[in-house]
Amino acid sequence: MNQILNSGRTMVAIPGPSVIPDRVLAAMHRPMPNIYDGELMELSLGVLAELPSIARTDGHAFITVSNGHGAWEMAITNTLSRGDKVLVAESGRFARGWGDMAAVSGVDIEVVEAPARSAVDPAMVEARLRADRGHELAAVLVVQVDTASSVRNDIAAIRGAIDAAGHPALLMVDCIASLGCERFEMDEWGVDVTVAGSQKGLMVPPGLGFVWANERAMAAHQRADLRTGYWDWTARLDENVHYLRYAGTPPVSHLYGLREALDMLADEGLEAVWCRHQILADAVRAAVDAWAAPDGLELVITEPAARSNAVTTVLTGTIDAARLRSICEHGAGLVLGVGLVPHENAFRIGHMGHLNPPMLLGTLGTVEAALAAMGAPIGGSGATAAAQVIGAALGSAVR
Repeated sequence: MNQILNSGRTMVAIPGPSVIPDRVLAAMHRPMPNIYDGELMELSLGVLAELPSIARTDGHAFITVSNGHGAWEMAITNTLSRGDKVLVAESGRFARGWGDMAAVSGVDIEVVEAPARSAVDPAMVEARLRADRGHELAAVLVVQVDTASSVRNDIAAIRGAIDAAGHPALLMVDCIASLGCERFEMDEWGVDVTVAGSQKGLMVPPGLGFVWANERAMAAHQRADLRTGYWDWTARLDENVHYLRYAGTPPVSHLYGLREALDMLADEGLEAVWCRHQILADAVRAAVDAWAAPDGLELVITEPAARSNAVTTVLTGTIDAARLRSICEHGAGLVLGVGLVPHENAFRIGHMGHLNPPMLLGTLGTVEAALAAMGAPIGGSGATAAAQVIGAALGSAVR
């Protein structure tokens, strides 16, 4: 394929790793400091003190030198015991993945599936917990946003279901794809354990996992027999040995990058960050609705309220999704996300983190150009529809 149009900076529009701000990259580009005293220790303690505000909690924050899967394991091993049973509320792919990791650790899992192309039904969770009269289920695992389906689950409603059933199960929420993109209120919504990763809404390269734990989770930690030396919260809370907070050498460059990313979020304001993601996500959805045609593109999630502000999964019907992605990437320098089980014939647009209208409209315009190059069926101009959404928001901002 002639690549004459693909000579500028590649735009990666996958649902993580997201675009890393130049400020973050510059902050990470530094020689190694003293890891036992001085500036790095002060920076580390400041980051740990600030992280609870990102999850809107008064609970404890932990940093893992890992991806999000490491944060999954930290949450599991610090709160559960061998033979415990957990309820996995699946709505795409990743809650089940978390549950499978728990199973490897010796935990029994039971899966409740969301309706097709929909969010987890809180009533199904409540019914299962009401049936658990012996309180065998120790926890409910759910994701706020599943990047396979692009669904957003109603976490407050799921907590309401647990409470309505009068069940003591911990509510453990994966916010890897949503933290810093979607409204998340850990304490207000009654979440006991939250996990996240650095490479999406938090705008730092992959390599850091995060876990937040409230007092109920810390009480469960005292009983947990899956605890391991590396992940153990007790050691990491030792205020006398900073080295133990990371179970060894701290992730130096990532910590400097995270400090800069947290400053960027504070400068914009978390509420404003959520609003920006809402507007840009609305623009993407307007584009897909405009493109929609028989045997063509459509949004996976059918209920508007359950559509994520961090990622959008688009079914392609009779359109060859792999060819569309190839034209975008090799012909125009735009990398789209692949479709994941159970929606393989699809592509995904990540709209998370360091993103503004020129970046998003460029992404949507390039997708539209690729669709035109393929002769794909489309109902209308998605780029125009997206521009109208963004234009309305800009008009309100300048009044």
